[in-house]
Amino acid sequence: MAAPAPTSDAGAQAPGSPLGALSQLVQDALVSGTSLRRLGERAVDPESGQAISWQYFQKLVKNPPASPPDPVQMRALAAALNKPYRRIQEAAAHQWLQYEATELAGYDEEVRIIVGHLAGKSKAELMRWRYMIEAEERAKREAGE
Repeated sequence: MAAPAPTSDAGAQAPGSPLGALSQLVQDALVSGTSLRRLGERAVDPESGQAISWQYFQKLVKNPPASPPDPVQMRALAAALNKPYRRIQEAAAHQWLQYEATELAGYDEEVRIIVGHLAGKSKAELMRWRYMIEAEERAKREAGE
């Protein structure tokens, strides 16, 4: 199978190729049917109004730069990929710094307490709690809450 030309909108990575975390988010968007050009159209930092081009997305998947994106680029990436800025930061930190975020940043005290109670539970217990929470959410949606 021939690789697409550098200006192609395909942006597909060879199967089985290891990608960094941020590059994988871009690849996932491409696999789901979003084109490189469409990503480029949506890649505008909401704070500064600065944009990044579709070629940057292609570069992330094909030949990632040696340096991580700056905050403006990360906000534009978040907008294009429809992901929280925090998720883009975590993916960039993992890809370029091999840093794995493990804290519960962005959650209030109640959520942290609930997670603390679940820590250490068996896989079966965790699945039981997950199913109960999901059933509650479904019931709320069906009731129109």
